[in-house]
Amino acid sequence: MLVSERTLRDLGFPQLRQALAARCRTGPGRARAAARPFLDSPAEVAAALAIVEEARRLAERQLAMQLGNVVDVRDSCERASKGGMLEARELVAISQVLIAFDRVREALEEHAQLAPGLEAISRRLPQLMPLATRIENSFEPSGELSDRASPALREARDRVRGLHATIKARLDRMLHDEKFVSRLRESYYSIRNDRYVVPVLAQHRNEVPGIVHNASQTGQTLFVEPEALIGLGNDLAIAQSLVVEEERRILLELSNRVGREAARIAEGVEAAAELDEAEAAAKLAGELRAHTPTIEPADGALELRNVRHPLLVLAGGEVVPNDIILSGERRALVVSGPNAGGKTVTLTTVGLCAVMLRMGLPVPAAEGSRLPLYRSVHASIGDAQDLSQGLSTFSAHIAELRDIDAAVQRGSLALIDEIAADTDPREGAAIAIAVLEDLIERGATVVVTTHLEEVKALAHMDPRFLNARVGFDAGTMTPTYRLQLGFAGASSAIELAARMGLPQRITDRARDLALHAGGPLARALAAAEEERKRLAEELTRAQRAAEAAEAEKRALAAEREAERRRREEGELRFREELAAELELAAHEARQAVAQIKAQAKVQDAARLERELQAKVDEAKKRVAEAKAKLQPEAAPKVAGDLRVGGLARHVGLNQRVEVLEISDGTALVAAGLIKMRAPLSDLVPIGGEKPKVRFASEKSESLKRAEAVAAAPVQTPGQRLDLRGMRADEALAVVEQFMDRAFGAGEDSVTLLHGHGTGALKQTVRQYLDRSAYVRMYRPGSDEEGGDAVTIVAFRT
Repeated sequence: MLVSERTLRDLGFPQLRQALAARCRTGPGRARAAARPFLDSPAEVAAALAIVEEARRLAERQLAMQLGNVVDVRDSCERASKGGMLEARELVAISQVLIAFDRVREALEEHAQLAPGLEAISRRLPQLMPLATRIENSFEPSGELSDRASPALREARDRVRGLHATIKARLDRMLHDEKFVSRLRESYYSIRNDRYVVPVLAQHRNEVPGIVHNASQTGQTLFVEPEALIGLGNDLAIAQSLVVEEERRILLELSNRVGREAARIAEGVEAAAELDEAEAAAKLAGELRAHTPTIEPADGALELRNVRHPLLVLAGGEVVPNDIILSGERRALVVSGPNAGGKTVTLTTVGLCAVMLRMGLPVPAAEGSRLPLYRSVHASIGDAQDLSQGLSTFSAHIAELRDIDAAVQRGSLALIDEIAADTDPREGAAIAIAVLEDLIERGATVVVTTHLEEVKALAHMDPRFLNARVGFDAGTMTPTYRLQLGFAGASSAIELAARMGLPQRITDRARDLALHAGGPLARALAAAEEERKRLAEELTRAQRAAEAAEAEKRALAAEREAERRRREEGELRFREELAAELELAAHEARQAVAQIKAQAKVQDAARLERELQAKVDEAKKRVAEAKAKLQPEAAPKVAGDLRVGGLARHVGLNQRVEVLEISDGTALVAAGLIKMRAPLSDLVPIGGEKPKVRFASEKSESLKRAEAVAAAPVQTPGQRLDLRGMRADEALAVVEQFMDRAFGAGEDSVTLLHGHGTGALKQTVRQYLDRSAYVRMYRPGSDEEGGDAVTIVAFRT
């Protein structure tokens, strides 16, 4: 890609390159990122983008490459390859680099399926762990050669340590000799010129035989190596020289081994730098929320969705995303609007995205974006005035337009800020139109900013041009930075001047002059803009009204749902309390029946019957109180089509009943074998015939005894109940009453006739029997009894 340094500087590209380098963790990686080149072919660009995406996938899984210890050791390796001896710190650094190579390679091999491209790069990292281990074991953490480096070094150092201990022991004995100490300045020893000495007073020099190695500044103290220690001192010097010689030999040996692998280590450093650069590019893409666009041909469509200026994103703060689209026959985007509204930002955003793609970097736009691989990028941004060349602002701008026009080709991108400004508007517009038409005819894609009305009008006359404007909030008198495609923008210069503090008398006069200025084209554009504003305001009001209506609809739906839930919860509580009350009443009734059966006197039976009726009345009263408490808001219902002999649904019980009589706002109804009086408001008329409940004609002996002692006839069920023709919920209520009476009557077993049908009635009945406290066991009937169409139930004793 052809692009000048001036264009890159105008776009702010050096800052972007610096941001990439700053995210590298190694020196070689930073150097590589700072010099990242533009790629030539779509295949190279696609491969580079794929590498960055692999690094992003690793980062998303928090799998960082351990490159922190990689430093640039290539110079040291090159010197070693030429026979030079490396210092200890250089060798230690090389061992750390080799260990990092091994760890990174191992980690990427483990995740080769996730990042195959990065794993391929890691294969260039040399596997030299034996050399790294040899170097690491030869040095202490302080960087000093270790005794482990060689047996000869250990032996030589042991000799040195032994001589040091012997000399110190001799000196300790001397310093405990009072006569010897009296000749010293102080009772201590030190080292001068690698020899052990004591501080002898100058006047006692002849009394302490030995070699003088140094003296104090005043000459009053002489540092003397006692004669008795000279031999040991000589032995120590020889041993220390052997240590130095062995250390030099080890360093030279290690350096030679490094020199033999210098080329492989240098290649590994380059591969590590490439991995570091890929990781930095992934980190930068994450911060920019960048994505890989679809790569288009050089003259293909430009579609940047929700694109943001990368440098503004890195600077922090909120950046307004915009769509920048040039597709089909559109070849030039004409951006207009107020100053400081974001026109130049739009220009440089497109330019930076174009060069980022050429470098193999994701662009700060949403998924689904498309971006051509431009052959060259040319920009004219900012003031190019050059007084040294005798060029005014306009002259320098025209020179830039000349150079751009000479350099463009099919597939070029031209970015021109404030085209042909700083001169007569009419002539400037003519120059601008001529330049833009020529650039498009030569196959270039153009993005231009302008305040010239004639240039804005091009989009209305030439389908190759598309207008776009940066928004301006007239209420706050501030730009919105929102790019609107398909509209020309007003400069809003007078509004901006007023916001900047220009006196009102001046701005009012300016508005009056502007209202009557300009030719027919300017007035037509102004009228069109006013009409567009009016329509936009109406659309905004309509959208707000629609949103308010939708919000109200959702609120009403939520209220209805809440009300439905409240009703269901109230009904559930009512039914639970009602069931509890009925269960209590049934239990008391069963106890009363049992007592009636056991009575021998009619008088006692009558008394128990009256007590039973009182308990039933009390149960009804409790049910009514529960209903009044839980459903006070229930609206009264009219009798409607209720008629004697007809069917109705009892709202409280959710049960079909037969109406037996109607009088005084109440009705006597029957649910199976149970009769009760209910308010008309609790009954809803329904169609259909009343369910038929058929019992066998036989009566048990226990029933006959109960009838003999009862004050009034007591109806007791037989041993067989016919449920055919009933719905499951109706049948369940009848079965429950039938079981109560049969068990109370002392029956050993009963037969429930439900038929075959769909099987739902049979399943409902048997599920009830599973949880009934009366039932000891139940079974399907035999062939003689009716088969699976009946269920034989045995009661507990």
